[in-house]
Amino acid sequence: MTASIAVQKHGKCLSQFELKEIKEYKEVWYVGQNAANKLMIPADAHVNNNNHGYDDSNGDYNVVMNDHLGYRFEVLDALGKGSFGQVIRCYDYKKSSITAMKIIKNKQRFHRQAKIEVKLLQYIKEKDPEDVSNIVQIDEVFNFRNHLLISFELLSIDLYQLTKNNHFKGLSLGLIRRFAVQMLSALNVLRKLRIIHCDLKPENVLLKHANRSAIKIIDLGSSCFEDERVYTYIQSRFYRSPEIILGLPYNQAIDMWSTGCILAEMYTGYPLFPGENEMEQLSCIMEVFGTPPKEIVDSSNRRKMFFDSQGGPRIVPNSRGKKRKPGNKELAHMISCSDAGFVDFLKGCLRWDQRTRFTPEDAIQHPWILEALQQ
Repeated sequence: MTASIAVQKHGKCLSQFELKEIKEYKEVWYVGQNAANKLMIPADAHVNNNNHGYDDSNGDYNVVMNDHLGYRFEVLDALGKGSFGQVIRCYDYKKSSITAMKIIKNKQRFHRQAKIEVKLLQYIKEKDPEDVSNIVQIDEVFNFRNHLLISFELLSIDLYQLTKNNHFKGLSLGLIRRFAVQMLSALNVLRKLRIIHCDLKPENVLLKHANRSAIKIIDLGSSCFEDERVYTYIQSRFYRSPEIILGLPYNQAIDMWSTGCILAEMYTGYPLFPGENEMEQLSCIMEVFGTPPKEIVDSSNRRKMFFDSQGGPRIVPNSRGKKRKPGNKELAHMISCSDAGFVDFLKGCLRWDQRTRFTPEDAIQHPWILEALQQ
């Protein structure tokens, strides 16, 4: 309906602020008439008072259940929260469908990064019209009350939640291999498009449907084109590659490192390298793979933090007094896995040198993966 008809029909449900705001909308689909706790903001509410009262002190939008977003979407429930803002489940009255809505914080730096995410996702969607890349599909992008809103297809639970639901006992190798094939396919697409995800972790890999093995990679909020790298401090710690920890130039190989960590975690139920901080994170990696090659240590601009003047690793106890010695553990023994193919595959994803680490194409050709593709 038009804004004027919406005001005639539902004017009593609208705040003074909304009666003024709604005039800017050519199409009105829903005005929040189902919301029990609508914010009745006065028309002259001061903009500096936490965005007319619509934001909290942190710049996050004050989400009200069953209220509207953009006079089109009804808020159904919360899906998650992060430094960027929040994700909620909505009903889209225009398309008569359920959608996931990302509401970006009302802060300039988050807006700037979200615009890069939108640009990348629109580019991926344009290059993948058949939706076969196993990467989440963006739907709508719009501004509402000084927030950038991005709607996506609604997916099911993430891989962390899946392992949690399984009481952290680990998943079957058959299921893990099905996830691996799909993740490699997605990374292959990103590689061809010269995009680095920069934050692969179990929480960013979602099942498409409950009780099915199809997955999609989400959250390109930290991503970038390979020739437009902005950040040096990226990737969640447990999945952070050695080159990021050591402050070395990086490329798409960082995503392969994260993939190896994720797949190992799916098998055991617990993070492969659970460092309390960056110092211990590197120690966890060295405990399995020994010290990095001299060339890597020498070219690190953070080497003094992790290595002594002779290039030897600094062995620092963690908060529980545990010291990790380089080369003290075997990967197969550490994850208690007797499948040599899976262990060899993980080792290819987790090489110190990003030049020799598996690319997605290499990984797809590995016998452990080919076995699944031939079945």
